[in-house]
Amino acid sequence: MMAKTVAGLALLAFALMAPAANAASAEVIDARADAALERLYAQTAEAKALVERAEGVLIFPRVIKAGIGIGGEYGEGVLRIGGEPVQYYSTAAASIGFQLGAQAKAQFLLFMTPEALAGFQAKDGWEIGVDGSVTLVRIGVGGSIDTTTAQAPVIGFVLADRGLMYDLSLSGSKISRIAR
Repeated sequence: MMAKTVAGLALLAFALMAPAANAASAEVIDARADAALERLYAQTAEAKALVERAEGVLIFPRVIKAGIGIGGEYGEGVLRIGGEPVQYYSTAAASIGFQLGAQAKAQFLLFMTPEALAGFQAKDGWEIGVDGSVTLVRIGVGGSIDTTTAQAPVIGFVLADRGLMYDLSLSGSKISRIAR
């Protein structure tokens, strides 16, 4: 039984790394993005002010990560400018190391300056840590966001079922446009 579980998780990890054959519809992605934003706002009220101030917001409402030794993650999302969807994207990453299991999370990238947004949009494939640096939000006492973080050109949030995830790295995640 353990061998079947291990094999199943490995297959899931490899499947997550392949482009989605049946990408979610724009309507499904948009509805999931709305729900993910509401969950984020419930975690910290300051997130809403940052989203409203951002030049653009890339929302991946459901990123699935799975692996056993070798892992992968995949999700689909939407770039919104002025609250309106302008383009759909996928995110994918691979990892090697001690890992076992699966997890769903939501990821948010806030482009706080026109230059950061333009740099992202100019690339067909954008890799975090290579094409752009993302400052992950750290929540302080009372749920406040560090003021230094709030000044970064690109701010990232990662939200799991249990709330905001701390000290995670998004480096190596490749973000690509989904053709519609």
